[in-house]
Amino acid sequence: MTSDPWAEFSRDPRRVEHASLRAGDADRDVVARVLGEAYAEGRLDHEELDDRTTRLQSARTLGELPAFLEDLVPASPTTSSHAPLAIEQRALEKWRRDRREALWGFISVSAIVWTIWLVTSGVGSFPWPAFVTLAALLNVGRTQVQRDDIVADERRRLEKKERKALERDPDDEDQA
Repeated sequence: MTSDPWAEFSRDPRRVEHASLRAGDADRDVVARVLGEAYAEGRLDHEELDDRTTRLQSARTLGELPAFLEDLVPASPTTSSHAPLAIEQRALEKWRRDRREALWGFISVSAIVWTIWLVTSGVGSFPWPAFVTLAALLNVGRTQVQRDDIVADERRRLEKKERKALERDPDDEDQA
Protein backbone atom coordinates (compact mmCIF):
# COMPACT_ATOMS: atom_id res chain seq x y z
CA MET A 1 0.00 0.00 0.00
CA THR A 2 1.19 3.52 -0.73
CA SER A 3 2.78 4.98 2.38
CA ASP A 4 0.93 8.31 2.31
CA PRO A 5 -2.03 8.55 -0.05
CA TRP A 6 -2.96 11.92 1.52
CA ALA A 7 -0.07 13.52 -0.36
CA GLU A 8 -1.62 12.44 -3.67
CA PHE A 9 -4.80 14.50 -3.31
CA SER A 10 -5.14 17.90 -5.00
CA ARG A 11 -5.66 19.33 -1.49
CA ASP A 12 -5.55 17.50 1.85
CA PRO A 13 -9.19 16.37 2.31
CA ARG A 14 -8.69 16.08 6.09
CA ARG A 15 -8.24 19.83 6.48
CA VAL A 16 -11.38 21.73 7.41
CA GLU A 17 -10.67 24.55 4.99
CA HIS A 18 -10.55 22.09 2.06
CA ALA A 19 -13.57 19.98 3.08
CA SER A 20 -16.14 21.94 1.09
CA LEU A 21 -14.07 22.03 -2.14
CA ARG A 22 -15.25 19.87 -5.01
CA ALA A 23 -13.45 16.56 -5.37
CA GLY A 24 -11.96 15.90 -8.79
CA ASP A 25 -11.71 12.62 -10.67
CA ALA A 26 -8.03 12.39 -9.67
CA ASP A 27 -9.01 12.67 -5.99
CA ARG A 28 -11.60 9.91 -6.33
CA ASP A 29 -9.03 7.83 -8.25
CA VAL A 30 -6.65 8.00 -5.26
CA VAL A 31 -9.38 6.60 -3.01
CA ALA A 32 -10.36 3.95 -5.58
CA ARG A 33 -6.73 2.84 -5.89
CA VAL A 34 -6.35 2.51 -2.09
CA LEU A 35 -9.63 0.56 -1.93
CA GLY A 36 -8.40 -1.75 -4.72
CA GLU A 37 -5.11 -2.34 -2.90
CA ALA A 38 -6.97 -3.09 0.34
CA TYR A 39 -9.15 -5.60 -1.52
CA ALA A 40 -6.08 -7.22 -3.11
CA GLU A 41 -4.49 -7.53 0.35
CA GLY A 42 -7.68 -9.14 1.74
CA ARG A 43 -8.55 -6.25 4.04
CA LEU A 44 -11.86 -5.64 2.24
CA ASP A 45 -14.24 -8.26 0.92
CA HIS A 46 -15.80 -7.94 -2.53
CA GLU A 47 -19.14 -6.71 -1.18
CA GLU A 48 -17.54 -3.92 0.86
CA LEU A 49 -15.32 -2.92 -2.06
CA ASP A 50 -18.40 -2.63 -4.29
CA ASP A 51 -20.29 -0.66 -1.65
CA ARG A 52 -17.48 1.82 -1.04
CA THR A 53 -16.73 2.20 -4.73
CA THR A 54 -20.39 2.92 -5.49
CA ARG A 55 -20.61 5.51 -2.71
CA LEU A 56 -17.27 6.99 -3.81
CA GLN A 57 -18.65 7.78 -7.27
CA SER A 58 -21.31 10.02 -5.70
CA ALA A 59 -18.85 11.86 -3.41
CA ARG A 60 -18.86 15.52 -4.37
CA THR A 61 -16.52 17.21 -1.89
CA LEU A 62 -13.04 16.50 -0.59
CA GLY A 63 -14.44 16.33 2.94
CA GLU A 64 -16.39 13.19 2.05
CA LEU A 65 -13.29 11.24 0.96
CA PRO A 66 -11.43 10.54 4.24
CA ALA A 67 -14.33 8.43 5.54
CA PHE A 68 -13.60 5.87 2.79
CA LEU A 69 -10.01 5.46 4.00
CA GLU A 70 -10.02 5.96 7.76
CA ASP A 71 -9.92 2.24 8.58
CA LEU A 72 -7.46 1.43 5.79
CA VAL A 73 -4.71 4.04 5.90
CA PRO A 74 -2.32 3.80 8.85
CA ALA A 75 -2.46 6.69 11.27
CA SER A 76 0.54 8.97 11.51
CA PRO A 77 1.25 11.98 13.74
CA THR A 78 -0.24 14.29 11.14
CA THR A 79 -3.06 12.00 10.05
CA SER A 80 -6.44 13.27 11.09
CA SER A 81 -8.69 10.73 12.71
CA HIS A 82 -11.80 12.82 12.19
CA ALA A 83 -13.10 13.77 8.76
CA PRO A 84 -15.29 16.89 8.57
CA LEU A 85 -18.44 14.76 8.42
CA ALA A 86 -17.30 12.93 11.54
CA ILE A 87 -16.72 16.29 13.24
CA GLU A 88 -20.31 17.26 12.50
CA GLN A 89 -21.54 13.94 13.87
CA ARG A 90 -19.43 14.33 17.03
CA ALA A 91 -20.72 17.88 17.54
CA LEU A 92 -24.30 16.69 17.19
CA GLU A 93 -23.60 13.81 19.58
CA LYS A 94 -22.32 16.31 22.15
CA TRP A 95 -25.65 18.15 21.99
CA ARG A 96 -27.53 14.86 22.35
CA ARG A 97 -25.40 13.99 25.37
CA ASP A 98 -26.07 17.44 26.90
CA ARG A 99 -29.79 16.96 26.28
CA ARG A 100 -29.78 13.51 27.91
CA GLU A 101 -27.89 14.87 30.92
CA ALA A 102 -30.33 17.79 31.27
CA LEU A 103 -33.30 15.43 31.04
CA TRP A 104 -31.77 13.02 33.54
CA GLY A 105 -31.03 15.96 35.86
CA PHE A 106 -34.66 17.06 35.62
CA ILE A 107 -36.00 13.57 36.38
CA SER A 108 -33.60 12.72 39.20
CA VAL A 109 -33.71 16.11 40.99
CA SER A 110 -37.48 16.23 40.70
CA ALA A 111 -37.89 12.73 42.10
CA ILE A 112 -35.60 13.50 45.03
CA VAL A 113 -37.13 16.84 46.06
CA TRP A 114 -40.72 15.66 45.67
CA THR A 115 -39.94 12.56 47.74
CA ILE A 116 -38.33 14.70 50.46
CA TRP A 117 -41.32 17.05 50.40
CA LEU A 118 -43.80 14.20 50.62
CA VAL A 119 -41.97 12.47 53.49
CA THR A 120 -41.21 15.60 55.56
CA SER A 121 -44.10 17.96 54.91
CA GLY A 122 -46.95 16.03 53.42
CA VAL A 123 -49.56 16.75 50.80
CA GLY A 124 -51.22 19.65 52.65
CA SER A 125 -48.08 21.82 52.81
CA PHE A 126 -46.64 24.37 50.39
CA PRO A 127 -45.30 22.57 47.27
CA TRP A 128 -41.82 24.14 47.29
CA PRO A 129 -40.33 21.34 45.07
CA ALA A 130 -42.20 22.93 42.16
CA PHE A 131 -39.54 25.67 42.05
CA VAL A 132 -36.68 23.16 41.87
CA THR A 133 -38.54 21.13 39.26
CA LEU A 134 -39.19 24.25 37.19
CA ALA A 135 -35.50 25.25 37.28
CA ALA A 136 -34.45 21.77 36.11
CA LEU A 137 -37.09 21.86 33.38
CA LEU A 138 -35.80 25.24 32.20
CA ASN A 139 -32.37 23.68 31.75
CA VAL A 140 -33.89 20.96 29.55
CA GLY A 141 -35.65 23.65 27.51
CA ARG A 142 -32.47 25.74 27.22
CA THR A 143 -30.55 22.73 25.93
CA GLN A 144 -33.25 22.03 23.37
CA VAL A 145 -33.61 25.64 22.20
CA GLN A 146 -29.85 26.26 22.00
CA ARG A 147 -29.19 23.15 19.92
CA ASP A 148 -27.63 25.02 16.99
CA ASP A 149 -25.40 27.09 19.28
CA ILE A 150 -24.19 24.04 21.21
CA VAL A 151 -23.46 22.13 18.00
CA ALA A 152 -21.67 25.13 16.42
CA ASP A 153 -19.52 25.69 19.52
CA GLU A 154 -18.52 22.03 19.65
CA ARG A 155 -17.82 21.99 15.89
CA ARG A 156 -15.51 25.01 16.27
CA ARG A 157 -13.74 23.36 19.21
CA LEU A 158 -13.22 20.11 17.28
CA GLU A 159 -12.07 21.93 14.13
CA LYS A 160 -9.55 23.94 16.15
CA LYS A 161 -8.26 20.73 17.71
CA GLU A 162 -8.11 19.18 14.22
CA ARG A 163 -6.11 22.10 12.80
CA LYS A 164 -3.63 21.88 15.66
CA ALA A 165 -3.19 18.14 15.09
CA LEU A 166 -2.59 18.62 11.36
CA GLU A 167 -0.22 21.55 11.83
CA ARG A 168 1.83 19.86 14.55
CA ASP A 169 5.39 19.27 13.45
CA PRO A 170 6.41 15.57 13.74
CA ASP A 171 9.92 16.67 14.83
CA ASP A 172 8.39 18.38 17.89
CA GLU A 173 6.89 15.08 19.00
CA ASP A 174 10.28 13.33 18.71
CA GLN A 175 11.83 15.90 21.03
CA ALA A 176 9.06 15.65 23.64
